[in-house]
Amino acid sequence: MHNPQTDVKDIFTSHAEDLKLVEEELLMLFQSQAFLIPEIGRHIVRSGGKRLRPLFLLLSAELKGSTSPSRIPMAAIIEAIHTASLLHDDVVDGADLRRGNPTAHTVWGNQVVILVGDFLYSRALKQAVDFRSQEIMEALAGATTRMTEGEILQLGRIGDPETSMEEYYQIIGAKTGSLISAACRIGAILGEASPEETEALGRFGMKTGMVFQMADDILDYMADQDELGKQLGKDLGEGKITMPLIRLLNICSEDEKEAVSTIITERKPSNGNALSLLGNLFERYNILEESLVQAKTLLDEAKSELAIFPDSEGKEALLCLADYSLQRSR
Repeated sequence: MHNPQTDVKDIFTSHAEDLKLVEEELLMLFQSQAFLIPEIGRHIVRSGGKRLRPLFLLLSAELKGSTSPSRIPMAAIIEAIHTASLLHDDVVDGADLRRGNPTAHTVWGNQVVILVGDFLYSRALKQAVDFRSQEIMEALAGATTRMTEGEILQLGRIGDPETSMEEYYQIIGAKTGSLISAACRIGAILGEASPEETEALGRFGMKTGMVFQMADDILDYMADQDELGKQLGKDLGEGKITMPLIRLLNICSEDEKEAVSTIITERKPSNGNALSLLGNLFERYNILEESLVQAKTLLDEAKSELAIFPDSEGKEALLCLADYSLQRSR
């Protein structure tokens, strides 16, 4: 049985050595004669990050008892793809800070950073080819394609109050779910899991990744800025229509819907009145709590995907990591 008291910090601590090796491999992927590429690489790796996606890969391999030496470079490839997507996202969103540090494009400019993101994508896939695994290449190519599609789908819905819940799920599945799903699948492949087990881990990763994104989107409207370093209503300012807003628009009165739609299309989250109005409506209709319930339902679905595996430390750690996706918003 899964013990909810298992602490995610213990999992990170017990894998600290492996994750340090992943960071070293990640830096090597930035190696280039074009000196700006390794310089930007050092800036990014120094800026930190939880290395969640590599951890999903390592734990999925562990679930099948694998200590394959390929785990570390493959985990670095996953993190490189994630990093490349962040470089591009920060340019698209015009973000100035990430984890309290200046974003790369504010230091080196948009053109250089977009090209470095491109370099990192192609370098990661080139490195993956060395593993001579069609299954691994399919998982990576599928994830990178879907991530870009998700970003474009989201851009097409910027400032659009008509965005549906179905479209929202599509966007977060592509943007966040697909790479975590690929990490879990690749861990399973390295662990020589059966096709059935590989599919189950892929679904677990997809659903858990979506829950991570849902939790982030809920936090955007309930965050304590000092504690989380997040600017309240940041998504709204970028015109991103996420689950709390979609739920609100589906159940509020026509007058309220008109007011909320105006806030969305004007994209003025720094306007205290706008945030205050949204806050009151979220409270009146119990939106944030209901959104958490919806995320919890998907989390339970994700965890049930692992029922196919016998109890083990690896399974316990994956279940704990899944729970962590929602614990952050409590």
